[in-house]
Amino acid sequence: MLLGLVSILSIVVGVIAVVAWALTRRPAAVPKTTSATPISAAATAAASAPTVPTPVVLTPSADATGTPSPLPGQQDSQPSATAESAHLPEVEPLAPEEIYLRLHRVAFGNMGIGEAWPGAHDEIVSATADTLQNSATEDRYTPRRPSLLPQLLRAVNDEDVSRRELVNIISRDPSLVGNLLKMANSPFYRVNSQAVESIDRAVVILGNDGIRSLIAAALTQPIFQIRGGDFPRFPELAWEHTFRTASATVTHSAIVEKSDPFAAQLLGLVHGMASIVVFRVALDQYEARPRFKANAAVIASLLDSQTASVAKRIAGSWGLSDRILVAFDDHAFAVAPEERTPMGRSLEFGRLAGALAVLHMHGALDDVTAQISLPVAGMPAIELTRLWSRLTAVQDAEATRRKRASR
Repeated sequence: MLLGLVSILSIVVGVIAVVAWALTRRPAAVPKTTSATPISAAATAAASAPTVPTPVVLTPSADATGTPSPLPGQQDSQPSATAESAHLPEVEPLAPEEIYLRLHRVAFGNMGIGEAWPGAHDEIVSATADTLQNSATEDRYTPRRPSLLPQLLRAVNDEDVSRRELVNIISRDPSLVGNLLKMANSPFYRVNSQAVESIDRAVVILGNDGIRSLIAAALTQPIFQIRGGDFPRFPELAWEHTFRTASATVTHSAIVEKSDPFAAQLLGLVHGMASIVVFRVALDQYEARPRFKANAAVIASLLDSQTASVAKRIAGSWGLSDRILVAFDDHAFAVAPEERTPMGRSLEFGRLAGALAVLHMHGALDDVTAQISLPVAGMPAIELTRLWSRLTAVQDAEATRRKRASR
């Protein structure tokens, strides 16, 4: 009987073992989902992957002024714009008076420009002013209006005049032909690398507006070919300034004032011619008084005070329009900018732009200061950029030419 009991217990233990084994082999229960779609293997893998916390994005909060507050730790790692700008050099635009003063210094070799002169030289100032009042338009100082100018202007403005007829008119003056071709091949007018070797080609390339501008400049440029006495740089620099003044005056007149570009060019050219007249008369007064040595500060002062009125006298003797005469009055009588005539405003813009370009060309002014000092005067920013590029392109070409010539 004892043997039978042991057999029963052995059977029970075996059954319990089988049941336990079966329970351990049972698959784990899958949690229910709200979707009827079976869970994919990728989802199952993702569910078993370690959980990565979502990064918290900190947004700077604005203070009462609307300025974002710095994030924690940013004060040291990211300097503010104010801190950065504190290390940048501040460039202030030059006032017109400072621009013209610097131009005089370049023209006269910085010989006491802006300084007081000995009182005895007031005699020169007075004698020069009297001579300019009475003799500024005399042939020895100012040439008469070029005889070909009216005929050329009519021909250029007449649509019925052929290119051949225009070339024939220009060809009547050999000196004009030579000067015109020389200027047509200058960096300012040259449109490509091919040389302009004939008047006919110049007319084709430049068109009526271009050839008209070139003719006016070619007719007036010889006036600047004088001796400078104690100041040999002045005549050349005066021409450089005049040439650029005329170009900038034309641009402002056409774009801002909607005025006649050619009248604007004559305005700039005649003003430059007047500066040469003032310079020559002043030198003559010094030569007539050998006890005096020519003083640059005296002549610079005369240029500032007398050029515009002399320009008006020249324009009147040439029979130029009243609007040109009034524009010179704007400058002769220091009319407030807001009260100037359209052409008066264009002339002031042109003179300042031309002066800045000349200063930059001679290394007396850096490009940043020059461009910041350019007067806006109603000019769109893109047009200002184009004008400056054109004026300084001449500088770059001339610098290249001088460098090659020095080799």
